[in-house]
Amino acid sequence: MPSTSSEMICLGSSCPKLIALLFFLIFSSSLPSVTSDDTDTDREALLCFKSQISDPTRALISWSNISLNFCNWHGVSCSAQTPFRVTALNLSSEGLRGPIPPCVGNLSSITSIDLSNNAFRGSIPTELGRLSQIIYLNLSINSLDGRIPAELSTLSHLQVLGLWRNSFQGEIPPSLTQCIHLQQVSLNDNKFQGSIPAGFGLLHEIKTLNLSNNALTGNIPPLLGSSQSLVYVDLGFNQLTGGIPEFLANSSSLQVLRLMRNNLTGQIPPSLFNTSTLTTIYLQSNNLVGSIPPVTAIAAPIRILSLAQNNLTGEIPPSLGNLSSLVRLSLAVNNLVGSIPESLGNIPYLERLILTVNKLSGWVPPSIFNISSLQYLEMANNSLFARLPADIGYRLPNLQSLILSTTKLSGPIPASLVNATKLELIYLLDTGLTGVVPSFGSLPNLQDVDLAYNQLEAGDWSFLSSLANCTQLKRLYLDGNGMRGSLPRSIGNLSVQLEWLWLKENRLTGKIPPEIGNLRSLTVLYMHQNMFTGEIPTTIGYLSNLLVLSFAQNNLFGRIPDSIGNLVQLTELHLDGNSFSGDIP
Repeated sequence: MPSTSSEMICLGSSCPKLIALLFFLIFSSSLPSVTSDDTDTDREALLCFKSQISDPTRALISWSNISLNFCNWHGVSCSAQTPFRVTALNLSSEGLRGPIPPCVGNLSSITSIDLSNNAFRGSIPTELGRLSQIIYLNLSINSLDGRIPAELSTLSHLQVLGLWRNSFQGEIPPSLTQCIHLQQVSLNDNKFQGSIPAGFGLLHEIKTLNLSNNALTGNIPPLLGSSQSLVYVDLGFNQLTGGIPEFLANSSSLQVLRLMRNNLTGQIPPSLFNTSTLTTIYLQSNNLVGSIPPVTAIAAPIRILSLAQNNLTGEIPPSLGNLSSLVRLSLAVNNLVGSIPESLGNIPYLERLILTVNKLSGWVPPSIFNISSLQYLEMANNSLFARLPADIGYRLPNLQSLILSTTKLSGPIPASLVNATKLELIYLLDTGLTGVVPSFGSLPNLQDVDLAYNQLEAGDWSFLSSLANCTQLKRLYLDGNGMRGSLPRSIGNLSVQLEWLWLKENRLTGKIPPEIGNLRSLTVLYMHQNMFTGEIPTTIGYLSNLLVLSFAQNNLFGRIPDSIGNLVQLTELHLDGNSFSGDIP
C-alpha cells in the first residue's frame, strides 16, 4: 500500500499548512460563534417590534429579513465591537402607532430608548423592566395610559425617565425612587394622583424633576432640595398643599422653581430671596400669605419673579429694585398696599411689570416710564395716580401691553402712543382721560382697545376709520364716554376679526350704518343708551355669530327686520325703550 503510505506521510510531515488548518478547525469548534445567540435575539426583537406596530410613514422600511446587518437599520445604534449588540433605539417623531411591543424588552444590552412624539397607545410593557443596562428611556408625547409598572423600579442604571404628555394614571410608584441614579424625571402633563413619593428628596443625583400638570395632592417632600445636583423643579398645576420646604428654599444649586397653580399655604421663606443660583421663581396662584421678603443677596440672579394671585399683604419691598437681572415681575391680584417703590424704575432690563388688582396708592414713579425695555406695563385696579409722558411712545418703543385702567391719569391720550408700534393691548378704562381719541391705525398688532368711561371725544371720527388698518383688532370698547355725532359708515371697514363692539352709553345720533353687517365675527354688540334713530338695518341678519345684541333705550322705530331671525346663536336680545311697530319676527 505504498501510495496510501505516502499520502499519510505527506499529511503528517510535508504539508504543515494543512496541519495548522486542521488544528484551528478542531479548536474553534469548542468556542462560541462570532454571530452569538444574543445578536440573533436582538435582530429578532427588532423584527418583532416592527411586525407589531403600524408604520404609516414607512420609517422602518430598512428593517428587513433581507438585511442581515441590523446595525444599519434606521434608528438603531450598536456596540462598536463584536458581538454587535443593539445599544440605542431612536425612533422619535416617526408617526409610529399601536401598543409598544413587549419584545422590546429582549434588547438586553440597550442603554437608550427614545420613542417620543409618536402615536403609541396602551400601557408600558412590564418587559421593559428586564432592560438592566438602560440609562435613557423616553416615551413622551404619545397616547399611553395606565400605571407606571413597578418593574421599572429595577432599572438600576436609569438616569433619564421621560413619560410626559401622555394619559398615565394612578400614583407615582414610591419604588421608582429605588432607581438611585435618576437625574431627570419628567412625568408632567398626565393624570397622576396621590402624593409625591418622599424618596425623590433622597435622590442625590437628581437634576430635573417635572411633575407639573397632574392631579397630585399632599405636601411637597420635605427633603426635596437637599441634593446639591438639583437644578430644575416644576410641580405646578397640581393640588399640592402645605408650605414650601426649607430645603427647597435653601437649595444651593436650584435655578428654576415652578410651584404655581397649587393650594400651597404659609409664608414665602425669606431664604428663597437670599439666593445665588435661582433665576426663575413661579409661585403664582396659591394661597400664600404674609409679606414679600426683602432681597438680601448681593447680585441675586433672579430674572423671573411671579407671586401673583396669592393673599400677600404689606408693601412692595424697595429691595426688589436691587434685582438688576430681573426681566419679569408679577405681583398682581394680592392685597399689597402702599406706593410703588422708586427703585423699580432702576431695573435696567425689566420687560414685564404687572401690579394689577392690589390696594396700591400714590403716584407711579416717573422713572417707570423710562424703562425702554418694558413690554408689559400693567397696573390697573389700584388707587394710583400717574402722568403719561407726552413722548411715551418713544420712551417705551417695545410696549405690547398698556393696562392702566382706574389709574387717575387726566388729560388727553398722548399722540405719541401710536409710535409704540408693537402695542397689542390698550386698557385705559375709567382713567379720567379727555380730548379726541388719537388714530391708532399705525399699530398693526393691536387686538384690544378699552377706552370706556372717560370723557373722550370722537372728533371727526377719523380714529375709527384709521382702525381699519388694525387687522388683528378683536375688541373695541368706547362705551360711557358721552361721544357725540353720527356713527360713520367706515365702521364696516373694521377688522373682520372684531368680536366685541361696545358703543353703549354715549350720545350717538343718526341712523345705524348698514355697513355694520360687514362685521361678521361679532359675538357681542352693545349700542344701547344712545340716541340712534331710524330702523334697524336689515344687514344685522348677516351677523350670524352674535350671542348678545342690544339696541335698547334709543329712538329707533319701524318694524323689527325679519333678518334678525337669522341670528340663531343669539342668547340675549335687548330692544326695549324704542318705538318699534308691527309684528315680532
